Amino acid sequence: MIALSIRQPWAHFIIHGAAGRFKDVENREWRTPFRGRCLIHASKSGTRKDFDAQVAAVAEALGVDPKLRFDDVSRGGVIGDVEIYDCVDSFDSPWFMGPHGFLLRDPRPMVFARLPGRLSFFNITGDQLAGRTGAEA
Repeated sequence: MIALSIRQPWAHFIIHGAAGRFKDVENREWRTPFRGRCLIHASKSGTRKDFDAQVAAVAEALGVDPKLRFDDVSRGGVIGDVEIYDCVDSFDSPWFMGPHGFLLRDPRPMVFARLPGRLSFFNITGDQLAGRTGAEA
C-alpha cells in the first residue's frame, strides 16, 4: 500500500483530529496525481520545541486547545490510513497553508506499526505491517 511520512503533530491531527476537527489537508511543495487510500506514517523527526509551537498554532487557528503533548504521540511508524481524494492549490480550511494541498477524508486509526519512513510516497507491504507493532522492530 502507498504510504506518506508526516511529522508529528500533523500525522496525529490527520488520524485523530483536534477537538473533533480532523486535519483535512496535507500541505506539500509538490502536487500529486495519486487518489485513494494512503497509510499515514508518523515520522521520527521533529523537535519538542517545534512540536509545541505547532500545537499552539493549531490551538489558535481552531480556537481550542488540543491538549496534546510531545510524549503522547507515536513516532517512527504507521498510525492509520486516510483517503486522498484531490490535490488543490487553494482550499477553505484552517489546515491549508499551501502551496499545494492533498485533500483528505475518512481517517482510520490502526495499531501502531513501527517501520522506517521515506521521503515522498513509498510502498509498504502487508507483510511489513504484520507483526511490526508497538516497541518491536
